[in-house]
Amino acid sequence: MFDVSRYLDRLGLTGPATPDLATLRAVHKQHLRRIPFDNSLNADAERGFEVLGDVRIDDDAVFDQIVAGGRGGVCYELNGLLRRLLTDIGFDVRILGAAVIQVNGEFGPDLEHIFNCVHLDGEIWLADVGLAGPSFLEPLRITEEIQTQYGVDYRLVPDGDYHTLQRRSQGADWSSVYRFKLQDRDLSEWLTLVPTLEDFPVELVLVGTRIHSRALDNGQMVLIGRRYVKVEDGKDEVRVLARAEQYREVVDRILTDAS
Repeated sequence: MFDVSRYLDRLGLTGPATPDLATLRAVHKQHLRRIPFDNSLNADAERGFEVLGDVRIDDDAVFDQIVAGGRGGVCYELNGLLRRLLTDIGFDVRILGAAVIQVNGEFGPDLEHIFNCVHLDGEIWLADVGLAGPSFLEPLRITEEIQTQYGVDYRLVPDGDYHTLQRRSQGADWSSVYRFKLQDRDLSEWLTLVPTLEDFPVELVLVGTRIHSRALDNGQMVLIGRRYVKVEDGKDEVRVLARAEQYREVVDRILTDAS
């Protein structure tokens, strides 16, 4: 059963939660640190995109599985729980959809990814704890200014109706993460996603690929297939885990909450 106090305890947060920027930042970062991205229950290629067609979740059931049960989740589960938590605390939370950059350098469908934004004191903050890849650890403000978090730079580049989120680690060039329209979405819109994805090249959306991710205090661990990215203090270290024991060790490290 969904319970705000138990949720905050799972995130390692104590004391009363008030709808202010300090709380938003703390909840966002701790969510990424304490609850991993884990698509192992959704990565069966035989299921295809079936689970993506309806991103509505049973808050109580998913809470019991992820927050109370200790497993990880995928974007619509993690960001759905976050949306409920922030709303119950008193934040003004809206739903956004994004097109994630693909392996060929092009963007996927507009509703491929679901995340949130928070309207707070006249500003809009992106809140996303369900992205399968290196990303921002704390909320990002909608602005054209460069924002730096733990040594990594982020910027939002206007492009017609879209904003493109870009990331730059130390010694690297800017790279796109996803693009989105600053347009409030309704969950019913995702019912049209399956036909869109069925026409999209399957190799570009990592169907059947196991993905695991967890934030560190100063970075992130991301495992996509056998490709492991460790981000610390703004520096990206990329390795291919060819040995089974290496792969299992990293999976266990990501999925085990050591906080």
